[in-house]
Amino acid sequence: MELSAGHARELAKQAARKEALRSECLEALEGVERIVFEAGCGHGHWLTAYAEAHPEQCCVGIDLIAHRIRKGQEKCAKRNLPNLHFFKAELGEFLEILPPAVRFEMTILLFPDPWPKARHHRRRMVQTAFLDVLAERTNSGGRFCFRSDDRPYYDWTVEHLEAHPDWEIESDGAWPYEMETYFQSLMDSFDSVVARRR
Repeated sequence: MELSAGHARELAKQAARKEALRSECLEALEGVERIVFEAGCGHGHWLTAYAEAHPEQCCVGIDLIAHRIRKGQEKCAKRNLPNLHFFKAELGEFLEILPPAVRFEMTILLFPDPWPKARHHRRRMVQTAFLDVLAERTNSGGRFCFRSDDRPYYDWTVEHLEAHPDWEIESDGAWPYEMETYFQSLMDSFDSVVARRR
């Protein structure tokens, strides 16, 4: 079946975007084997503080919103943190183009969009397929850390982790680094779960 001109243009734009992201990642992460990864990093407050406190670890944050990434990059430059990188990227595309040799030491999801309506649950970041890909990228003992102010999304995440053969919830798993972001300061309460790659 022949592609419409509009569809062909969109595919070409997508391919160009992924290739540009691939080149950017290859340059920034040359020689890197393990990263601390934050998906949906916002303005980068938490990851910047974590990277500053852990200069021996390479930290990577992604977000879809360009001005958020710019804010993160400004923080990185101001603090002169060579171990910190921010990329404007969609999660699926980032996981697709990331060099295969790069492993996730730890993955962080801080207050992701809960998509509360049932018909939108398929848009939540935590899905079986997502946990599959993380498991493929994470060595035994690596961690997945999730925090949400939306209790139903927290319960959803716990259920998905409990059902997944590659992840084990740590009942006494401590949050890797406490740093109250502006967004977190607005919360009345939140729940956290830490899982370890089997």
